[in-house]
Parts: sequence; structure tokens; C-alpha cells
Amino acid sequence: MSKKSRKKSSKTPSSIATAKKKAPTKRATTQTKSAKTQRTPATKSTKTIAKAGSHKAASKQLNSSKSASAPAGAKSALTEGQKAPAFRLPRDGGDVISLADYAGRKLVLFFYPRADTPGCTREAIDFTRLADAFTTAGTAVLGISADPLKAQEKFRDKHKLAVPLISDEKHEMLEAYGAWGEKSMYGKTFLGILRTTVLIGTDGKVAKVWRNVRVDGHADQVLDAARSL
Repeated sequence: MSKKSRKKSSKTPSSIATAKKKAPTKRATTQTKSAKTQRTPATKSTKTIAKAGSHKAASKQLNSSKSASAPAGAKSALTEGQKAPAFRLPRDGGDVISLADYAGRKLVLFFYPRADTPGCTREAIDFTRLADAFTTAGTAVLGISADPLKAQEKFRDKHKLAVPLISDEKHEMLEAYGAWGEKSMYGKTFLGILRTTVLIGTDGKVAKVWRNVRVDGHADQVLDAARSL
């Protein structure tokens, strides 16, 4: 055998061995890529599920907060022409006053946020100033707030008010007449008394409603409306 033949034969086993070694390496690489490919979708699907879950949780929180706040801020559907809601509440001096006490008479109810504050004081003084004119027009006038009786009486005495002041600490009358709801101040929203006035006719029905009242000149407007009934 020639030297060239020996060299070729000696190279052949080596080449075969090398090929065998390389083959498994390629298969391993393929399996590794396959494994990575399988793991990648699983990771993405997990993230997708997590995002979906967090989105549902956020939606529940938003929905629950909306449902909780809606009734609180809802106003009464009190409209002109409907029967005035009945009430029976304490007034300054310790007596109890009710809608039935004014049957057959015209009645003005002015709802104010808080006793002895600037706007409420001007409004109560204006109605007091026109008390005789309202009497001549056959119309009684009552002031209502959520202040306790002691605060109402102090308010009356300090400013010499001549109109009865009703205390509605439980907000029952305020809600019935649509004078209790959401208010905002300095970027914050809260529940409170909405300055409102209601004129009730001799038939016991709501003749006129003033909402978001501006104090200046308001009592005179209400007097004109009472006279026209």
C-alpha cells in the first residue's frame, strides 16, 4: 500500500468521528432554539393575562366609586306643579313646625348653607326686611338649614331676624326639597346645602323653585312671585 493510500485511510476514521461529534451539537442547538421558542409565547401570554387581570381590577374600582358617589350627589326631582313634600321639624324657640300648619296659605322656604355666614346673613336679613310685605301678600316665610337649634337661636338674636328658623340636622327636608347635594370648593367636592328657595301655593303645590340662588335682590324677586300667585 502506498503512502498516499495510508494517509487517506488514516484520515477517514478521523473525519467520521468529527462528523459524529458535530451532528449531536447541531441537534442540541435545534432543541435549544425550540425550547426557547416554546418558552417565549408562554411568557407573553402570562404578561397578557396579568395585564388583563389588573385592568379588570381597575375597572371594578372605578365602577364601585361611581356607583357609591352617584346617590350621594343626586338631587331631588322636585319640580314646579308637584305636591310639596311634608315635613315636621323643630324651629327656634323649641316649637315644632310642619307643612300642615300652613295649609291654605302661600309659603316661602329658603334653604341656606350655614347660620351667621356672610351670604346667609344677608339673605335672612333681606327676608326679615320684607316680612310685613310678605304678610300683606298672604305669604309665610321659613328659613331652613342643618344648624342645631342653639346656633339658629344665636343667629336670630344676633341679627334680630323676624322669620322662623327650622333645624334639619338629619337633612330629611333638605333632601326632599332638592337642597342637599354635591358642592365644590377649592378643587374639592363634598356634600352640603345648596342655596335654594321654594314657593308653595295655597293649593299645597310647588309654584316656583330657585336653585343656585344669588343673594343680592333675591328676596325681592321671591316677593314679586308671591304677589303674582
